[in-house]
Amino acid sequence: MMNNNTYTNLIESIGQLLQKSRQNALQQINALLVHTYWEIGKYIVEFEQQGKEKAEYGSKLFERLSKDLSQQYGKGFGRSNLIYIRKLYLTYPISQTLFDQLGWGHYCELLRIDDNLERSFYEQQIILEKWSVRELKRQKNTALFQRLALSKDKEQILEMAKKGHIIENQTDIIKDPYVFEFLGMPENNLLYESELEKKLISHLQLFLLELGKGFAFIGRQYRISIDNRHYFVDLLFYHRILKCFVLIDLKVQTLQHADIGQMNLYLNYFKKEENTEGDNEPIGIVLCAEKSDVLVEYALGGITNNLFVSKYQFYLPNREELQARIQQILEN
Repeated sequence: MMNNNTYTNLIESIGQLLQKSRQNALQQINALLVHTYWEIGKYIVEFEQQGKEKAEYGSKLFERLSKDLSQQYGKGFGRSNLIYIRKLYLTYPISQTLFDQLGWGHYCELLRIDDNLERSFYEQQIILEKWSVRELKRQKNTALFQRLALSKDKEQILEMAKKGHIIENQTDIIKDPYVFEFLGMPENNLLYESELEKKLISHLQLFLLELGKGFAFIGRQYRISIDNRHYFVDLLFYHRILKCFVLIDLKVQTLQHADIGQMNLYLNYFKKEENTEGDNEPIGIVLCAEKSDVLVEYALGGITNNLFVSKYQFYLPNREELQARIQQILEN
């Protein structure tokens, strides 16, 4: 007589094997496509050099190539795609520098980035965090590289561009500002803290993407009790890489010094009452609409807990302004 549990395990094992094989096959196909496009880009550039033909965006070469290749070989040879194919070869002149983990869609997004440091950073992040093309677009649009780089010195920026954003300590998970453009809120919209909290939770997947790698959601309005009084942490996470709780409080108005004191209270409580063996000291992040750097400096003075204050915004940051500030750091 057939054992139902054993048979179910058999089906699950076969399913897992098939899924893994299909994923590997898809990755190999994507890698082969990228390398083929690179070879085509090489042919185009060599043709230009021999015929002294400039294949600029308005060049008739792309129009003719697109028409002839499409007629003979089918889809995939639109004019814009040929422009990116040529740019692939020019940007990665050595084929061994291509990443097999990246699909053609990833490369199309990367080729839009002119800055070599920024492009290198996103290459590494795609591999480290297994970003889809959609996730890559979102992180590019919100200027993730620039927002992370502003908190680092020249050597750290160069290292991050080379290896990606590797989380090793508490400061590595902090951004300033955080960007919540996925909520679709007007720039000057006024919200209650409970409304903002609810909206973030309803977009939890994108919120986690903005927070970064390693965050696991535990709950909202997490209650703690001290002397028969109840306090509530707006959002509670656990960071699986740093092995610690991360507490987030939302402030829709300008930051007050009491907001920092309140978070410090929560952190002291968590260290004594919530931490268990193996947990590192908790991290507290106060997210506010506006803050005074001077007030933050004085309010944090003498506090030994891992407490950070960052702004959030509902609109995309000015990439050019952020890039200019990074350039100043790199030139010093």
